[in-house]
Amino acid sequence: MSRLYLDWNATTPLRPEARAAMVEAMDMTGNPSSVHAEGRAAKMAMERARESIAHAIGADGADVVFTSGATEAAAMVLAHRDLDCAAVEHDAVKAWCNAVLPVDSHGIVTVADPARSTLQLANSETGVLQALPSGLAVSDLTQAFGKIPLAFNWLGIEAGFVSAHKLGGPKGIGALILKKGTDLAAMIRGGGQEQGRRAGTENLIGIAGFAAAAEAAQRDLEAGLWDEVAQRRDALEARLISAHPDIRIAGKQARRLPNTSCILTSAWKGETQVMQMDLAGFAVSAGSACSSGKVRASGVLQAMGFDDKQAQSAIRISISPALGDDQMNRFADAWETAYSRWRDRNG
Repeated sequence: MSRLYLDWNATTPLRPEARAAMVEAMDMTGNPSSVHAEGRAAKMAMERARESIAHAIGADGADVVFTSGATEAAAMVLAHRDLDCAAVEHDAVKAWCNAVLPVDSHGIVTVADPARSTLQLANSETGVLQALPSGLAVSDLTQAFGKIPLAFNWLGIEAGFVSAHKLGGPKGIGALILKKGTDLAAMIRGGGQEQGRRAGTENLIGIAGFAAAAEAAQRDLEAGLWDEVAQRRDALEARLISAHPDIRIAGKQARRLPNTSCILTSAWKGETQVMQMDLAGFAVSAGSACSSGKVRASGVLQAMGFDDKQAQSAIRISISPALGDDQMNRFADAWETAYSRWRDRNG
């Protein structure tokens, strides 16, 4: 029986549209900074991709700066600033900010001073969605882009950042989205590419794949595919809770991404669950992929008030529109069987 990939928030399979665009870009000889015909053709392809990504994220008229991913984009906009954030943010944000903003038991963050704060739109571990306050300095849009309707120009924020591989694009390419006129000092200096904000020859192949993936993701949203994903996620949670009333779903009472479920048991360690599910043919995670291999409780869940034992018992299921009811039931059968065995052994 084929394996099931239930770790969409960590990374997504490359979309066929992105693969085709990347192959086409591989045949482009020119450097986008060169002035000859080959360079102009590469430049034109890159700018078309930039416009496509801006349109998909609702940032027409804003500045789209290509980076190696959301982590670099976060560093570009957060370094050398004194901003507050919450402990539920990704480590790429907490590395630069003061994690002092209060978080309630549902994962909702309170922001007192938006102009001095950064707040993610969607949490990668729980899927909890935040209501971004007007005038917010920066927002991590990485998990939300491609899964929920999103318009940068309507968010009222100064800057946001995204990664292509979260919506079916290639790894190693992302973007910083800046409100027009926003000042930004370059961290990587050199040839002055990206309007002097990020030097280095642009990754045209990755950019082409990013744009194609963003366009395809927008079509999926408009077709209502993610509404169907939410229904399957809710059905999975209802089944597991009915059979095992002792489990908890982090952030269940809050608005969440349509595909994300963070399941907590009383003491069955998440890392053990991940290994058992892997052997059974299911790819799940025990939290953010960037924290994999670290045996520690989730800081996101601790910030929501869960104790260490509960936080260490969490696994994240993040599904895609490609999965049907039969496949979700296959996972539920396997997980329930493994959980029942663990409870029998541990009383």
